[in-house]
Amino acid sequence: MRIAFLGTPEFALPSLEMLQKSGHTLAVFTQPDRPVGRHATLTPPPTKAYALAHGIPVYQFEKIRLPEGVAALRSFAPDLMVTAAFGQLLSAENLAVPKFGCINVHGSLLPKYRGAAPIQWAIINGETETGITTMMTDIGMDTGDILLADRLAIEPDETAGELFERMALLGAETLKRTIAALEAGTLVRTPQDEAQATKCPMLKKEHGKLDFSLSTAAVHNRVRGTKPWPGAYALLDGEPLKIHKTRQSDLTLGEESNGILKGNAKLGFFVRCADGWLEIVELQATGGRRLNAKDYLLGRSLEGKVLV
Repeated sequence: MRIAFLGTPEFALPSLEMLQKSGHTLAVFTQPDRPVGRHATLTPPPTKAYALAHGIPVYQFEKIRLPEGVAALRSFAPDLMVTAAFGQLLSAENLAVPKFGCINVHGSLLPKYRGAAPIQWAIINGETETGITTMMTDIGMDTGDILLADRLAIEPDETAGELFERMALLGAETLKRTIAALEAGTLVRTPQDEAQATKCPMLKKEHGKLDFSLSTAAVHNRVRGTKPWPGAYALLDGEPLKIHKTRQSDLTLGEESNGILKGNAKLGFFVRCADGWLEIVELQATGGRRLNAKDYLLGRSLEGKVLV
């Protein structure tokens, strides 16, 4: 089958690799190269790097819905279009090109968590289960008919980055089963229940700001869900303090105001939340390196300190 694969980050790689190893004729459509790192080195998207290494033609567009993007798709003449974390909206003209339509690999159990960051928001909101849904793409935001769905448990301390890796692998397996059913003529389309739909916004830097008026579970989930990006942080003495890892604790340290800090190099680093104390396990001060909290506290006192 001729498949136009639209994907950009690491999440898309297992699906692309599966399609390539399955013998389909592929072309990769992806985002332009972007500057990365302190030196702003122009870097290709992971899907482009994979495609070039395996002799797959690559097309890059800032907006594939513009006429040149539509023309490139038509020139490739795909039977099917597949999207996986592509990062752009598609037009009706894009979707009309492939004769079998467009299948999207989405990182949630639709109709929950429609939008750009479903894996992160599932963790932030304290979900214990998520999954992959393949769906027929339409011009709405993740509103197309559901094809197949596979569930996946979220581990209690799992970060978004860790869950991304497992979800990407699952996405490839779900996509493989979906295409097999399409080829066999057994694929069933199920309309989404709009009454159950929820949306999640794209993550921004400010989503990493911690709020200690919330429960320990909510703060812990925010740290997990924003790792590796944008990263969780709070202010200590007016300076940002990155919070890399936390742990829920049943330690009793007395009743204090939200954000009050207690602990030492022997006990650890604890912050007061709405319903108890949360342990900060790994952190990073401005201009410093990432440290275990107990190492950070060597020679430091938390007496009278507050995280805001």
